[in-house]
Amino acid sequence: MQLGVNVPNFGPGTDPGVLREWAQVVEGLGFDLLMVSDHVAVTPDVAVRYPAPFYEPFTTLSWLAGITNRVRLGTTVLVLPYRHPLLVARMATNLHQLSGGRLVLGVGVGWARQEFEALGVPFTTRGRLTDENLVALRKAWHEEAGEHTAPIPVWVGGNSEAGIRRAIRFGDAWHPLRGTLPWMRSVVTSHSLPAFAPRIALRLTTAPIDDTERLAGTGTLEQILDDLDQLHRLGADTVVLDPYHGDPEDTRRPHAAWQALTAVAAHWRTAS
Repeated sequence: MQLGVNVPNFGPGTDPGVLREWAQVVEGLGFDLLMVSDHVAVTPDVAVRYPAPFYEPFTTLSWLAGITNRVRLGTTVLVLPYRHPLLVARMATNLHQLSGGRLVLGVGVGWARQEFEALGVPFTTRGRLTDENLVALRKAWHEEAGEHTAPIPVWVGGNSEAGIRRAIRFGDAWHPLRGTLPWMRSVVTSHSLPAFAPRIALRLTTAPIDDTERLAGTGTLEQILDDLDQLHRLGADTVVLDPYHGDPEDTRRPHAAWQALTAVAAHWRTAS
């Protein structure tokens, strides 16, 4: 099982220098995948959680591709209705080519109603638009198969039943975001998923978290390592660790996240 990291590409503490440091930490620690988030218009509903500056994912990943060598690069998740599917197909193909085949395209339907309005995209039909765009994306890649040497994996995000069905129908993997281990186990055991690549929280505590609703990836190092082991046993191909917990000021203090990632990387390699 491979491990990835969701890197904050937003917030008051984020700038090109910090993004470079994040890339160096993620690749230097031996993680397999570096992922970033997607927003186009930082409307008030977005800004509460992910304030400016917000570095657009394709642009950011293209730059990071040039300053990394091995780590795969991806989106968790690209809001598919925000862009024309032919534009997404072209940008994804070119980024995949330029990075040496390292792109993972995680996609989702989005949630920020004000952002949809700012972009002129109907919020209430975002599910249908996502499905249509996934079909168009696959069609564009099929028609231009000679332009890229290897398929781009498409991970479909979404914790709802509709999101799970979408992943089964259109995706190369189901990519749930921040769930409990019992819930993910129930989905994996009751559905025929194409593959399983969850993004989980990463919050390291000194004392164990004794809560039935504990998010996977939170708690002591022993709890987190056990979560990873159980996800491995459930068949996860990749697990993405997300050290951001909603406070934009944390982007000014990335060292705490780097320390947690260092601990997990060292002990996971030893355990596996």
